[in-house]
Amino acid sequence: MLPITLTIAGSDSGGGAGIQADLKTFQELKTFGTSVLTAVTAQNTYGVQAVYALPEDFIVEQLQSIQSDFNVNALKMGMLFSASIIEAVSKQLENVQAPIIVDPVMIAKGGATLLQQEAVDAMITHLFPLATVLTPNIPEAEALTGMKIQTYDDVEQVAKKLLAMGPEVIVMKGGHFAPEQQAAIDHIFFKNGDKLTLSAPRVQTKDTHGTGCTYSAALTAFLAKGLPMKEALIEAKRFIHAAISHGLGIGHGHGPTNHFAYNTKAKVEVEIIE
Repeated sequence: MLPITLTIAGSDSGGGAGIQADLKTFQELKTFGTSVLTAVTAQNTYGVQAVYALPEDFIVEQLQSIQSDFNVNALKMGMLFSASIIEAVSKQLENVQAPIIVDPVMIAKGGATLLQQEAVDAMITHLFPLATVLTPNIPEAEALTGMKIQTYDDVEQVAKKLLAMGPEVIVMKGGHFAPEQQAAIDHIFFKNGDKLTLSAPRVQTKDTHGTGCTYSAALTAFLAKGLPMKEALIEAKRFIHAAISHGLGIGHGHGPTNHFAYNTKAKVEVEIIE
């Protein structure tokens, strides 16, 4: 049976991130993508010009509609916009047994804050205890914990603090960490004490719009297909590296990644550092 995936996130009118990136990724990885829109944006490769949040009750109606008909195998969440939306969505997901991937979309590519503090607090209180995997980048991890990350020891301490908030797995994405290094290294920490480090060659490009959305969507799809967690993480790393490596050259700002590259280009060997 075709695996069913769900994304709960905002729309990106430029097509590189958000719901659009998630559905493209789900399609490429041969899962059936469903969606719940939380907000609509006026957005392009230059940035976000405007955001309109959908009414909370309509967001819940979308989610209830999916839940009443589809057996979702894995789901992910991106931009939830406000504390009230986060609380309402979390309540609907309390009894979900499928893996829940939380991409804490808090800071735009240009540095703009996308969530107010009360929404961040709501995410920590209501959403993180439900999360199977949390996938913050370095600025998001710092904002969530109030801790500064400059060394690997900092990465580990921040991850431990995030694990204490409820998620089973923390993926500390390496795109913002040690940019002088020739590799993009993701440090992954498990609640049971296991660790996994994944390294791929760093790609020098400005076309990185939607990388977080695309990575978490790929992880969602691989988990929906039944891959064990560590294998799903490795394949998701391969997917996003291919997407970044083979840019499309679209737009005049931070262009989108290539969601088609994983199935058409030579797959990178991700180095696994235990």
